Amino acid sequence: MRALLVSVVTLAAATASAKPIVLRAARLYDGRSDSIVSPGLVVVDGKKITAVGGKTQPPAGAEVIDLGDVTLLPGLMDAHTHLSGEMTEDWKQDELDGFRKELAEKAVESTVFARRTLLAGFTTVRDLGSEHFIDIGLRNAIAAGKVTGPRILGAGNALGSRGGHCDWNAGYAQGLFRESDITDGVADGPDQFRAAVRYTIKHGADVIKVCASGGVLSLADKIDSPQLTQAELDALVDEAHALGRKAAAHAHGAEAAKRALRAGIDSIEHGTFLDDEALELMKRKNAWLVFTPTLCLADRMHKNGAPPQVVAKADAAKLREDQMFKNALKKGVNLAFGSDAAVCPHGSQVAQFAKMVSLGMKPLAAVRAATSGDAKLFGIDDKLGALEAGKLADVIAVAGDPARDIHAMEKVTFVMKEGVIYKNEKSATTR
Repeated sequence: MRALLVSVVTLAAATASAKPIVLRAARLYDGRSDSIVSPGLVVVDGKKITAVGGKTQPPAGAEVIDLGDVTLLPGLMDAHTHLSGEMTEDWKQDELDGFRKELAEKAVESTVFARRTLLAGFTTVRDLGSEHFIDIGLRNAIAAGKVTGPRILGAGNALGSRGGHCDWNAGYAQGLFRESDITDGVADGPDQFRAAVRYTIKHGADVIKVCASGGVLSLADKIDSPQLTQAELDALVDEAHALGRKAAAHAHGAEAAKRALRAGIDSIEHGTFLDDEALELMKRKNAWLVFTPTLCLADRMHKNGAPPQVVAKADAAKLREDQMFKNALKKGVNLAFGSDAAVCPHGSQVAQFAKMVSLGMKPLAAVRAATSGDAKLFGIDDKLGALEAGKLADVIAVAGDPARDIHAMEKVTFVMKEGVIYKNEKSATTR
């Protein structure tokens, strides 16, 4: 019955209400401060928030939605997703499906993952790598109102070196596939990386993603090996910034991260093996760490038939990531929220809040990372990331008080994006 109610509400939410909406709840967290206020009230007119605060008087004729014993929050953000796919419990079947499925089928499946992500409370995400620019097409369809999902900042091709983590046919028999080139995001040398950035932006990329180190799931590299030269990274970041895009570096290894940071990268993704020097450089450069804990990865790799080298890399990452995060927290590094959803099921990233808190982060700091923190990283904090008058009306509600029990973040009961309600598990409405 609960699933049916969510579905009906979602399908019914086609446009923003013609009259102001007042959201009333027991508590409110604005996404910036260090405390929750009570009671909570948000006034929405069209696509924007017009007032926030328990003492605000509802405007005449407004529709008042009393959500009860929940906490109102800004729409959540995820800095690292891959909405064009999702790993299953069968590695070999996933590999086969990757070659057999038509592009159109993969694109349709991405709409399922997008909808699930939105209903989990994530109203904005970065998609950091998608074959054939599926993420850009999905972004456009969502923005046009044709598909339900979060707003997307898409990277299109993830850029990388020949034979590296982002070279999709590395590890397969020579001659089996055509050789990758800049149309796939694979480049050699500074000039080619500039060309790859230009090609990716030509086809709609909002952000540039580069694989600066090896990775867990790739077959032909070590997880922490640096894969681009300093000159290549310098050229890539310079070109991205010149064209008005931020750049994110997949970097498990310390040396790869340092090269990316020296080049002026905006964020380090994963950062599993970062040492003190890398973390201190990140802090000096005012870059962001997008921590993506392996919530289910290592366990899945042991069960789903993954190759031995992939299992070993997943285990190595699991052993090191917690201490790295604690060190980053202690040093005061900018911490963003990112999940690498696709490795674990889309929508399941709500469990990451509890993981971050278990490693020493304060509950509201973890929520702040996924709201105003990510908004600042994305460069959209003038429009989103906080419950403030003038910002777009992305509002969610969670059952309970996340400041007292961070697991409340796993119980999203209400989702609004730009004034449109997509999920409401409590139907009590007065006019």
